[in-house]
Amino acid sequence: MPTEVDRRALPALLADLGCVVGFAALGRRNHDEPLTAIGVLDTAWPFLVGIIVGWLLCRGWRRPAAVVPTGLTVWVCAVVVGMLVRRGTAEGTALAFVVVATLSIGLLVLGWRLVLAVLRRRAG
Repeated sequence: MPTEVDRRALPALLADLGCVVGFAALGRRNHDEPLTAIGVLDTAWPFLVGIIVGWLLCRGWRRPAAVVPTGLTVWVCAVVVGMLVRRGTAEGTALAFVVVATLSIGLLVLGWRLVLAVLRRRAG
C-alpha cells in the first residue's frame, strides 16, 4: 500500500530540526555554555526525538507545511517528548524552562509554516 509523500517533506523536516537546533544553540549562548556542535546536540537531542515522534504520529510527510495538523502535532510532541526525555535523563525541567521551550519551539515550528502560508496566499 503506497503512501504519498509530499516533495517538500524533507526540507520541512529539516526546517523543524533546524528550529530545535537553533533554539538549543541560543539557549546555550544565553547561559554562557560552550557553543560546540556536541554541546548543542546534547541540549537539543530530546527535542529532536520529539520532532521525529511528531512527524511519525501525524504522518508529516503528507502535509509537511500545514500548520494543522503537522505543525501543531510536531510542536506539542517536541515539547512533551523533549521534557519527558530530559526528566528521564536527569536534565532540568524547571517550570521557567518548560515555558520558554514551549513558547520558543512553538514560535519557530509554527512560525515558518505561517509565514509560508501567507506567502503562498499572496502569490496566488
